[in-house]
Amino acid sequence: MSESKKTPAGIDPRGPRFGAAITSALLLTTVFFALDGATIDTAFVLLLVATGLFAIGAIFGNSKHPFGLIFKKFVRPRLAAPKELEDPRPPKFAQLVGLLVAGLGVALHLVGVPNAIAIFAGMAFVAAFLNAAFAFCLGCQIYVGLQRIGLIRKF
Repeated sequence: MSESKKTPAGIDPRGPRFGAAITSALLLTTVFFALDGATIDTAFVLLLVATGLFAIGAIFGNSKHPFGLIFKKFVRPRLAAPKELEDPRPPKFAQLVGLLVAGLGVALHLVGVPNAIAIFAGMAFVAAFLNAAFAFCLGCQIYVGLQRIGLIRKF
């Protein structure tokens, strides 16, 4: 993974949590529809949407993600300044993890694996919910772990 030698400007940590809350709702709805065979097509479309949103976050980062833009324009101005800013790279990596999980659910559904949408949307829901409710970013923790073992360079 290529990274610049300069640490990018920090982001308000409440932005990714805001996005995770919306993502949690989207993924929980996806799981709900996936559990009923009559609404599996709806679940598939919702998982495609979630996958697309994860792709935007993984490629462009949280500040360019639709939920990040909503946070920046409508929510952030109503809040006090954050106590500290966070490195945007771990949340961006977390979006990549979400993209891989959701994308795997889409791919497995397309090849006919039963319950793939429910299983992978459920896994992504758990990660998003942990971030939204408890400020525990699973993808960020994976990023830090990969740094510790040297697969991602520290700057």
